[in-house]
Amino acid sequence: MYKRDIYKVLSNEPLTPAVYRMVLEGDTQYITRSGQFINIELEGKFLRRPISVSDYDAQTITIIYKVVGGGTDQMSHMVAGTKLDILTGLGNGFNTENSAVRPLLVGGGVGVPPLYNLCKRLLSEGKKPMVILGFNTKDEIFYEEEFKALGVDVYCSTADGSHGTKGFVTDVIREKALSFDYLYTCGPLPMLKALYDATEVDGEFSFEERMGCGFGACVGCTCKTKYGNKRICKEGPVLKREEIIW
Repeated sequence: MYKRDIYKVLSNEPLTPAVYRMVLEGDTQYITRSGQFINIELEGKFLRRPISVSDYDAQTITIIYKVVGGGTDQMSHMVAGTKLDILTGLGNGFNTENSAVRPLLVGGGVGVPPLYNLCKRLLSEGKKPMVILGFNTKDEIFYEEEFKALGVDVYCSTADGSHGTKGFVTDVIREKALSFDYLYTCGPLPMLKALYDATEVDGEFSFEERMGCGFGACVGCTCKTKYGNKRICKEGPVLKREEIIW
């Protein structure tokens, strides 16, 4: 179930030259799982902008977004007090109701944000998550310290070797010989495919896809799975390992 409402921007600040964190005030009761997203209406834009929820509490929603076009550039200039028409509670998020005790969370680029609330939730359930954050270069890194502040083991990889392990998130798993019993991941498709091939444990993969309506009506983001067609905005963005077709 989703809800349309008006939300107020409390803060909007850059984390890197291209990545921003925005905190919104409003009703959050329809957000029930880590990994869900909101859909923001922007003046002059036909389609809303879907942005994953990084964190939330009873009164606020935190999103982290990258400026990649006109819509997100418009968002980056918003000031505190701006009112936004937003759909919340969208998508199928991560499921923590499993027997895993040492899950691994892997985020790549703007796939990192939804894992933050997931990490907090897993900790609250008595589990001991580890986190890998993958970026191209150290100048793009964000939220490494925020994850460390939660008290979990955090590893970074950069494609150019400027910070952490040189290479990709799969190189961290191999070089650190990480042992884990479940995988949660969100990021670009090549990273998800590499993790799928490099691991054997059960897990959940959050896919990025262009969307139209954001709530399942237009079927524009449909993908094939082993159990039939699924809409990334409705049955996704999180899919279980066992149902994925590459």
